Amino acid sequence: MTERELIDSCLKGNSKSQHGLFEQYAGKMMTVCRRYTRDRKEAEDMLQESFIRVFSNIGQYRFEGPLEAWIRRIVIHTALKIIRKKIPHFTDIDDHPEAAHTIDSDALTKLSTEELLGLIAGLPDGYRLVFNLYVLEGYDHGEIAEMLNINVATSRSQLLKARRLLKTRIENNSKIPEKYA
Repeated sequence: MTERELIDSCLKGNSKSQHGLFEQYAGKMMTVCRRYTRDRKEAEDMLQESFIRVFSNIGQYRFEGPLEAWIRRIVIHTALKIIRKKIPHFTDIDDHPEAAHTIDSDALTKLSTEELLGLIAGLPDGYRLVFNLYVLEGYDHGEIAEMLNINVATSRSQLLKARRLLKTRIENNSKIPEKYA
């Protein structure tokens, strides 16, 4: 079945097609949800709410880009809506760019993907949210500020703080001798 046929079938309410679409994208989208919350159950709720929105709005998909990207946007916006209810604390600081902090490449090579994602997941809520949107999803600070109803300077400062904390944690992780890790 082609993507267009699958979508047309979903529009007609075919539950097998809806299940097929869910199965095709649920794993990748669960990964997105997990980046926005530390709690697996909350991530599952985000995923479920996201796919309810996907199926409610599938008629709006215009085949102008990959379906996966369209679904991902819905998942991100749904995650943000859920997170906004809890309102993470954002702190404004002066918008003074500082020198970029580099991480020792040796420290990075010692980390697995799971360990790195775990370090990102361990960031405070505001840091993690802005870091995910900027670094992993590719939004700019203006878009992030609008999505989160914060100042552009706040978005920048949260990213700067997230990077600093992540750098420290990565470097601390690499200082553990391999035989003890």
